[in-house]
Parts: sequence; C-alpha cells; structure tokens
Amino acid sequence: MTDRFNTIAGWTLAAGIVALGLSAVSSRIFHADRPERPEEMGYPIEGVVEEGAEAGPDIGTLLAAADPAAGEKVFAKCVSCHSIEQGGANGIGPNLYGVVGKPIGKFAAGFAYSSALADLGGEWSYENLDKWLANPRGFAPGTKMSFAGLSSPEDRANVIAYMHANGGGPAFPAPAAPAAAADSAAGPDGAPGAVEGAEAQDAEAAGAMSMDQPVPGENQTNPVGE
Repeated sequence: MTDRFNTIAGWTLAAGIVALGLSAVSSRIFHADRPERPEEMGYPIEGVVEEGAEAGPDIGTLLAAADPAAGEKVFAKCVSCHSIEQGGANGIGPNLYGVVGKPIGKFAAGFAYSSALADLGGEWSYENLDKWLANPRGFAPGTKMSFAGLSSPEDRANVIAYMHANGGGPAFPAPAAPAAAADSAAGPDGAPGAVEGAEAQDAEAAGAMSMDQPVPGENQTNPVGE
C-alpha cells in the first residue's frame, strides 16, 4: 500500500514539474503572459482606427455634406442611454438637447458625470464631438460610457448635425481649402516657366543681346556712318 502511494505521489509530482516547465517554455515562445496586438487584424473592431490609415476629410467638409435625418437613424444606437428632446430626462447618460458648444462634463443639470469627463475641461466643439464619437474611451480614459464608437466619419458627422438640429450650437466650421494646384507651366529645370505677356528678365535680355546680329551686305547703307 505504501509503495503504491509513493508511486502515485511520484508520478503526480513529476507531472506537476513537467506542466510547470511547459508553461515557462510556452510563455517565452508565445508571450502568453504578454498579449500583443497582431500585425494584421482578423476583423475590424468598431471605433478602432488602424495604424497608418490615411486621414479622411476634415470636419468642416464632413459637416457641409451631413444629413441630420441620417444622423437621427444612427442616433437610434444612443437612445437606450440618452434623450435629446428639450427638457428630456437624464438616463444612464445625460440629456443631450443643446449640448453642442457647451462645457464638457458640466452641461446636464443633476447628472453625475464621471471625473474623466468632469475634469477634462474644454467644450463640446465639433472637433471634440467627432473625436468622442469615434472613440469615447480614447478621448476620455476612465469614462463610464461603454459605447465602442462610430468608425464611419460620415456617420459621426450626421449624428453631430442631428445634435445641432436639436438645440443649436456654433456655426459649422468652413471646409478646409483644397491644396494649391502645381504650376503646369514649369520650365525644363523644374522652375516656373515664363508667363505670357511678362517682361523678359535681365538674364533673358542679356542672352538675347549675345545672339549673332545680322551683318550689312555690300549694297546696304550703314546708318551709323551717315
């Protein structure tokens, strides 16, 4: 009986040592204790912008084309926590009527904002609203809001236009000016070419004077000698 017990205990101890060793080896090889972001995401996560992604249109351009009616449909994702009607009650989140342009974390009376928002400072500008709707926890780490965010810039602009339609706010920012077009009349060395009708520069005039001049023939009268 004692020998059998010792055998079982020995095998159990050996199995524990093997399991511990395998765990240590796997943590070194696969970094099991330090999860890492994969180089290529298997599927997109709402509200997460991939590294290296090109910046989209500016907020002024997006708002110029925004549709409040489309924003109302997207806002349907928010009604479980927020009301937006004038005089609406606070829910899990504050009432949002007239919030555009107001101080962050201090607008809705009687609502207990998290310190992440109450201490953030600033106001709900269109730029801040866009960042907040894209990634609430990235904009205000520690916020109690659990919504992952809206990955589509057009959806965010439509929601902001809908919020503006419910309570007003500052005028929409003007769209960013397009980049200046490159001069198509560049010279052979890449410098801007001559403009039609413009006077010749000193270098061009000197070059013209250095060109061979016609020599009077034998039968031509030299006006200088008159």
